[in-house]
Amino acid sequence: LDMWTHPATQRNINLLAEYGCTLIPPEHGELASGLVGTGRMAEPENIVAFLSRFFTENFTENFTEKQSTTVFLSTEKTVKTMTLPKNVLITSGPTYEAIDPVRFIGNRSSGKMGTALAEELAEKGMNVTLITGPTQQKAQHENIKTIQIESAAEMLAACEQYFEQADICIWAAAVADYRPKNAAVHKIKKTDSDLIIELESTTDIAKTLGAKKRPNQLLIGFALETNNAHENAIGKLHRKNLDAVVLNSTEDAGAGFNHDTNKVTIIEKSGKETAFPLKSKTEVAKDICMVIMRLIS
Repeated sequence: LDMWTHPATQRNINLLAEYGCTLIPPEHGELASGLVGTGRMAEPENIVAFLSRFFTENFTENFTEKQSTTVFLSTEKTVKTMTLPKNVLITSGPTYEAIDPVRFIGNRSSGKMGTALAEELAEKGMNVTLITGPTQQKAQHENIKTIQIESAAEMLAACEQYFEQADICIWAAAVADYRPKNAAVHKIKKTDSDLIIELESTTDIAKTLGAKKRPNQLLIGFALETNNAHENAIGKLHRKNLDAVVLNSTEDAGAGFNHDTNKVTIIEKSGKETAFPLKSKTEVAKDICMVIMRLIS
C-alpha cells in the first residue's frame, strides 16, 4: 500500500500513461506487509479478463458483415484464439400487465441496468437488440436496436423472434410473474365494494428460452432478491439453464430498483462467484461485460 501510493511510484505510473501504456490496476486486499489496501497484483483471471476486453475494444472497431472476428491472445507457451460474438439480445425494464385500459400491475424497475449493458456491449462493436418495457431510459448507440413492449406476453414474443440469432442473451428485465386473468375492456368504476382481481402466471421467458439454448449460446440472468438471496439465485441459475446469474439484493443500500448504483455478485455455472462493491450501474455493466468476455474465451 505504501509502495503503491508513494509519490515516486505515482509519478512513474503517470509517465508511462503519457507514453500510451495501458495499466492493469492493482487490487484491494490483504498485503504481504500485513496491511489491507490497494497494492495486490491483479488475480490471473482478472488479468485475462482485462486483456480480453482490451483486445475486444481494439479489434471490434473494424467489424464487417461477418458474424464474428478472431482475436489472438498469446503467452510464452500457448496461442489461443477467441471468437467474438456478433449479436446480443438484452431484456430491460418492467412489464405492465393490464387490469383495465387505464390501470396495470407493474414493478419499480427503471431499466437503467439493461440500458447500461446495451451501451457497453454496443461500444465493443456488437449488434445489440434491446427489448424494453415502459421506461424513461433511451439507448443512444447506433449499434442498438430498441424494441418497445409493454406486457410479459409481448416481451416473450419479441424475445422468441430474436433468440435464435443471438450469441449472448442477457435477461435483465423485471418481468411480471403474474397478470390479471381477465383484463376489463372498459375502465373499472369505483364502488363501495372491494375489488377482487384473480391473477394467473405469466410465461417464464428465461426458463422457456433456456430450454432451447444452443451449445454456443451464452445466457446471463439477473436475480433481485429480498431474502435467501444466495440460495434463490443459485436455484434460478440451474432452473433456467443459465451460464451465470447476477445477484443483487434489496437489503443492500443503494442496490436494486430506482437507483443509479448497484451492488452485485456474479455466480457462474462452474461455481465461481465474484462479488463487487457498490458502483454506478455504468461501472457494474463494465464488470458484467468483463465476466462475459472471460466466459466467451
